[in-house]
Amino acid sequence: MSAIPACPQCTLENTYADGANYICADCGYEWPISAELEAESDEAVVKDSNGTVLKDGDAVVLIKDLKVKGSSITLKQGTKVKSIRLVGGDHEVDCRMEGGSFMLKACFLKKA
Repeated sequence: MSAIPACPQCTLENTYADGANYICADCGYEWPISAELEAESDEAVVKDSNGTVLKDGDAVVLIKDLKVKGSSITLKQGTKVKSIRLVGGDHEVDCRMEGGSFMLKACFLKKA
């Protein structure tokens, strides 16, 4: 299998690299090689408070007491959370703890 991708315009696989571009021999379409690299690294990287990259299923520890909005629950510092799930949006981490399901920001977590 070739490492050179098919043409995004005509979807034929008769393409070649020329300098910093891929060129389709069939339709003449040109696109930058760097666009392929950007598409592969398109996923957002979520890092904890120490800069360690987090991934789905990791275990983390709370680094600060967190009050839950609209509730009298306080999540205590040092609480270990197993099997996190990364999501997009304002809060990067979904998790389950004794008090229920919570959405947390990664800046209040460190990898266990």
